[in-house]
Amino acid sequence: MDLGAIQPAVFTAAIIVSATPILLAAIGELVAERSGVLNLGVEGMMITGAVMGFAVAVTSGNPALGFLAAAAAGASLSLAFGVLTQFFLANHVATGLALTLAGLGLSALIGTPFEGMKAPPTPRLDLGPLSEIPYLGRALFAHDPIVYLSLAIVAAVWVFLRLTRGGLVLRAVGESAEAAHALGYKVVRVRLLAILFGGACAGLGGAYLSLVRVPQWTEGMTAGAGWIALAIVVFASWRAGRILIGAYLFGGVSVLQLNLQAAGADVPVALLSASPYLVTILVLVLISARGTHGAPAALGRIFHASN
Repeated sequence: MDLGAIQPAVFTAAIIVSATPILLAAIGELVAERSGVLNLGVEGMMITGAVMGFAVAVTSGNPALGFLAAAAAGASLSLAFGVLTQFFLANHVATGLALTLAGLGLSALIGTPFEGMKAPPTPRLDLGPLSEIPYLGRALFAHDPIVYLSLAIVAAVWVFLRLTRGGLVLRAVGESAEAAHALGYKVVRVRLLAILFGGACAGLGGAYLSLVRVPQWTEGMTAGAGWIALAIVVFASWRAGRILIGAYLFGGVSVLQLNLQAAGADVPVALLSASPYLVTILVLVLISARGTHGAPAALGRIFHASN
């Protein structure tokens, strides 16, 4: 096994690229869950964002339009979830699973004409002298704008939840919707906005897969990324800063197993391919055994204004 071929700067850059779609989906789901909404449709929103972003980018030749379309597609799909759960009082878990199935089927239908095509390249952000710094330049300052947007979103969510009145209201709704309603807050409105934000972020994450990481459309290309994002929210104990750690940990394991395969590691390929998911399961088991979670008290509970 030849590990000398692994270049640290390239390895670090690959981790960041691998983690970005998971990070976007997870931070969006975090906001939704902090409002008390459990949306298991992240996988469906991601795959819909992936196909819509790819279709628009290929048709227009503009990847920026593709990302915007992906965010809109994810938000639109999440709006259906929001209407069903917040107005028709449908079960969160069942509706989220239905959303995933709908997204997978819809993406397969839309994506058929685009199979085998290549996405237009997404340009890297020019950071001037920073990109010329040895090691750090290649590892941290030579990425596309969506990488830095994902980091900005994490920082903005942390500030919003910790330091703003709006964040306090959202957390209050997630802890006790009835108490928040009694204080005069619009619980359904707050939850719908959180759901839409989560859907838009999931759509962006899916588009990053089809426009940057691969970049092409393949049916089922999210390959469980939405479920990993859900697991990372639990791993992070519903805290924005820890979402970053969880996403980059998963990205690191994913890139490491690919590099080990390329280096000729004497380990079955199937086991290496499954290692990111096995690590995720192991981490969740350890968190459950520890017994400290920090989940919002009203997570997944149906609320009606007349209660």
